[in-house]
Amino acid sequence: MSVATVRDVMTTSVVAVRRDASFKEMAAMLRSRRISAFPVLDDSGRVIGVVSESDLLVKEAVKAEGSSLLAAIRHIREDDKAAGLTAGDLMTSPAVTISPGACAEEAARVMYDRRVKRLPVVNAAGRLLGIVSRTDVLAVFGRPDEQIRDEVTHGVLPGIVPRPSHDLEVAVRDGIVTISGATQSDEARRAIIDAVRRVQGVVAVRDRLG
Repeated sequence: MSVATVRDVMTTSVVAVRRDASFKEMAAMLRSRRISAFPVLDDSGRVIGVVSESDLLVKEAVKAEGSSLLAAIRHIREDDKAAGLTAGDLMTSPAVTISPGACAEEAARVMYDRRVKRLPVVNAAGRLLGIVSRTDVLAVFGRPDEQIRDEVTHGVLPGIVPRPSHDLEVAVRDGIVTISGATQSDEARRAIIDAVRRVQGVVAVRDRLG
């Protein structure tokens, strides 16, 4: 099976704005298009930042808390953003992006590490191609159990186990792979488990190897 890439799961119809888009325009777009963020582009179509609902909400949050000492401390680093009027003022920059050829797992790892919900997908020149969300990358876990078992049995094990792989039993249910049987060494056992964990769609591996 070919590895699912960002290109395979991304959305290509993306709502983006220019640096000079107004606060009011962006707020209306978020509501009418039912999205939670959009990339900000420069005049060449390169992604220079991302504006999200939370970026827009800073203005209302600061306004609601007034001028108390607690509010001042909490928003001391957000004063400029709260006063922002355009996408250029409000955006988070530089944007965390990813290439279309990256694997879906890498996109998931970047989103987790950087605590973002979506990634603009850009080409080598930084121009926008699409956007990939957490939901998009989680789609790889919808792979049928039968396909996972077939790849483990016929694609993974023959490259690791020196004797016929039918000596090992592979069962897959709800993306959880259970492998049982006997291996010749602990090294081979670890290699099998590590390789199976990397198969797309695998939720977990249960080691029943002797």
